[in-house]
Amino acid sequence: MQTLLTSKSFGFKVEEPLVLECGETLRDLRIQYTTWGDLSADKSNVVWIFHALTANSDPSEWWENFFPEGSPINPAKDFIVCANVLGSCYGSTEPKGFDFPLITIRDIVEAHKRLKDHLGIEKISLGIGGSLGGQQLLEWAVQEPDLFEVIVPIATNAKHSAWGIAFNEAQRMALRADPINGLETARAIAMLSYRHYDTYEVTQTDQDGRKDNFSASSYQRYQGEKLSKRFSPYSYYFLSKAMDSHDVGRHFGGVEKALNRIQSRTITIGLDTDILFPIHEQEFLTQHISNSSLHVISSLYGHDGFLIETEQINDILKKELQ
Repeated sequence: MQTLLTSKSFGFKVEEPLVLECGETLRDLRIQYTTWGDLSADKSNVVWIFHALTANSDPSEWWENFFPEGSPINPAKDFIVCANVLGSCYGSTEPKGFDFPLITIRDIVEAHKRLKDHLGIEKISLGIGGSLGGQQLLEWAVQEPDLFEVIVPIATNAKHSAWGIAFNEAQRMALRADPINGLETARAIAMLSYRHYDTYEVTQTDQDGRKDNFSASSYQRYQGEKLSKRFSPYSYYFLSKAMDSHDVGRHFGGVEKALNRIQSRTITIGLDTDILFPIHEQEFLTQHISNSSLHVISSLYGHDGFLIETEQINDILKKELQ
């Protein structure tokens, strides 16, 4: 393993009010973020990592072994930034109930822009993110076509699908019915979209002839209980709403025209068993972004493979970037 430099965690208070896409205004906006390394004199070594729904600003906690020996992302040479998204419960401004204003992916990106300016960043060498993280990356790359030199959207899309929205709404129904305990049910529902039929068949099938207390049942309860101990139901509610809002073409005359704006070299990665963000969504990105390539990795773990298959992801990055 390559030696990691010590990360630094900060809280940044935005002085300017943030006008949201819904028309409401957030004041006293706070952004929690983590960095590794130092910004170079020419400010050319920035790597920005975008996290997914329930993660935080420290990718070393949720993207295991993402900086192995030989990785193109190297905290010894890069200035690595990861910001906790607006609406999350890990230090940034968050909802405390269902009366929080609607936030969109575009709003989350606007908060990132405030942090970029605060840090004195003018150009980003590499942007990378999966799922909701990839949605943020694509939205920003469409808005500022010259900002990123290279982008790596993983297991994501240009516009959230009706299928994905339906999964999210089923989870929010559980949250509205019971904000305290509903998060456990919501997470159990989500796991069915994050994994794959074969994931459960291989890892949760019982061979002992039991009639009850199945492994798959206890696995669902365990995943729900685990998340409920560390995450806010209100953050889950509003960030799933933000994911549903994702549409890079909303302000640019359609999705195809929006993707055509992207000037960054684009390395798109999909997973062959992802039922939430299926491969055809990454194929669409590649078809409509110039200077782009598509890599499909194999995983038993469906959508969650973007967090698990770090060795395959790093192999692609080494091939493309070194």
